[in-house]
Amino acid sequence: MNILICIGSYRRNGNTAHIAAMIEEELARRAADAGVPLAVEIIFLAHEQIGLCRGCRVCFDKGETLCPLHDDFLAIKAKMVEADGLLVASPIYVNDVSGTTKNWIDRLAHVCHRPQFAGKCAYLVTTIGSGQSSHALRTLGAALQTWGFHIVGQTGFKTGALMDKAELRARFQAETARIAGRLFDAIQQRRFANPSFLSLMTFHIQQSVWQQQPSDTVDYRYWESQGWLAPEREFYIAHHANRVKVILARLTGSLLKPFVA
Repeated sequence: MNILICIGSYRRNGNTAHIAAMIEEELARRAADAGVPLAVEIIFLAHEQIGLCRGCRVCFDKGETLCPLHDDFLAIKAKMVEADGLLVASPIYVNDVSGTTKNWIDRLAHVCHRPQFAGKCAYLVTTIGSGQSSHALRTLGAALQTWGFHIVGQTGFKTGALMDKAELRARFQAETARIAGRLFDAIQQRRFANPSFLSLMTFHIQQSVWQQQPSDTVDYRYWESQGWLAPEREFYIAHHANRVKVILARLTGSLLKPFVA
């Protein structure tokens, strides 16, 4: 099992990093108990060379490999593609994810058109000194949902400005263990094969949009290569969702498409 942890904080010894490390420890413990080989890699996005998105649309119109920003972004994306699961952890700055995290999301905008992460699980984590985490978690959830991830869960940690490492562990050990267990089990049990109503609906809306696009676009060719444009295709991957849920999700998607697409 391969899990990638993307941390949106510059601080290697801050609250966000410590929370992520605690989750990593619990993942290792869970994998050892289950006898499952585990590889975990942590990336501090702010320490990578990820240039600010210029909005040039090259990734949309010609493909992300032709992005004029020759930096670490494509290598990071490749690690996301290779991973079975993703943990995203961002501090909250001014009621939203950090600028580093938002730029990472922006650079992956083309995946909103070409959801390459179907069949992968993700857990979302934020840390905040005081206040609410809901807006930042919605930012993360909206992006990863559109990219095809199965969202296992999300947790906002209220940590104060800078909490002592020992206090963090004492207060949040149980919660980080729960998060690690949920992510580990979701990957092991292939829960991404039972997509949510929202995921099924999102797929149908996207499918309807790209079925009507010119066939010479990068997006159309990608969807066609995946077999996603076939009328009988109900989701990115083979699934075992309840038939009633599938039918209602597709019907709802058809009704909502004129307002959201």
